[in-house]
Amino acid sequence: MSESGLAAEHPWGRIADDGTVYLRTGDGERVIGSWQAGTPAEGLAYYTRKYDDLAAEVAVLEGRVGSPVADVKAVRAAVARLTETVPTASVLGDIADLSRRLEAVTAKLGERSAEVAAAKAAAASAAADAKRALVEEAEQLAKSEAWRPTGDRYRAIVEQWKTIRGVDRRTDTELWERLSAARREFDRRRRTHFAEMDKERTVAAERKQQLVAEAKKLADSTDWAPTARRFKELMGEWKSVGRAAREVDDSLWAEFKTAQDAFFTARSASLSVRDAELRGNLEAKQALLAEAERIDPRADLDAARKRLRTIHDRWEKIGKVPREDMGELEARLAAIEQRVRDASGVARHVVETESPLVIRLRESVTKLEARLQRAQAAGDSRLADETAQALATQREWLAQAERG
Repeated sequence: MSESGLAAEHPWGRIADDGTVYLRTGDGERVIGSWQAGTPAEGLAYYTRKYDDLAAEVAVLEGRVGSPVADVKAVRAAVARLTETVPTASVLGDIADLSRRLEAVTAKLGERSAEVAAAKAAAASAAADAKRALVEEAEQLAKSEAWRPTGDRYRAIVEQWKTIRGVDRRTDTELWERLSAARREFDRRRRTHFAEMDKERTVAAERKQQLVAEAKKLADSTDWAPTARRFKELMGEWKSVGRAAREVDDSLWAEFKTAQDAFFTARSASLSVRDAELRGNLEAKQALLAEAERIDPRADLDAARKRLRTIHDRWEKIGKVPREDMGELEARLAAIEQRVRDASGVARHVVETESPLVIRLRESVTKLEARLQRAQAAGDSRLADETAQALATQREWLAQAERG
């Protein structure tokens, strides 16, 4: 063999004198190309490099298939391509070894595929369980009456739902229908609740408008006691009616309170004047009592009687005193009258059978009855009311004194 022929020899092939390139395989030689561009040694080196490139691709696939994050589908496609390419590749090298290595990678891919499928199934199961838990929570929330926080939670559930992936379409659709049904039920109940609340607020607003109208009519009343009682009743009704819409309720309350304050401010001013008048009357009657207590019927009985009558007339003209002081004043005056009676020796039988207080109270009742008739005849409702109250008190005291 010539020197050039020896130079064209390779462990896995050769280049013939005519430039034909042969690859040795287990089945014999196979023509893989023709080399005319340089020396045979350069040709062998060229085809050897092509083998090395092919072997490097196989090595990369061997490394990728062992990686836990490998894209099994992409590796499988690359293996399939090389498996088809290697048997007919125009390279010089151990292509049978490359085929065996590719078969090993393919086997490893089977294992990896099983692992990936198992992991995918586990992830899908976990994802389905996560969505199922959200559905069960949503179905429980459908019965809630905590409208705002529950609405917020439903929105959060939907956002969380979107982040969960990997559930098969059928299961995902079934679970979503259950979640949607729960949300619809909650929304229906919430709409019904607020519709009823709106209706109740409308009714409350109408009733409170009526209460405001009545309060405004009562604001200028000077019939203090019954009007104050009526305002107390109106306040109780206001609380029992319930709330209207916030702005409407606040506006109506401001109107109601303005009317109420106007009445009670006027009443306080009037009662202050009246209290001052009653205190003045009290001081005047106390002065009369002091004057009457200085009467000495034993010195001059006629003068004592005349002076006592004058004191009686002045007493009646003075007017009312605070109720809590009335009993004491009447009792002191009755004692003075009794002292004059004892001195005159008149009506001893009455004195023996009835106390001075009973006699005095009976006379006071008679006078108040006459005053009430005069006030009613004159159309003086204020005086009539005051006299009626005083008369009721005197009659009660008389009844108690007579029982005693």
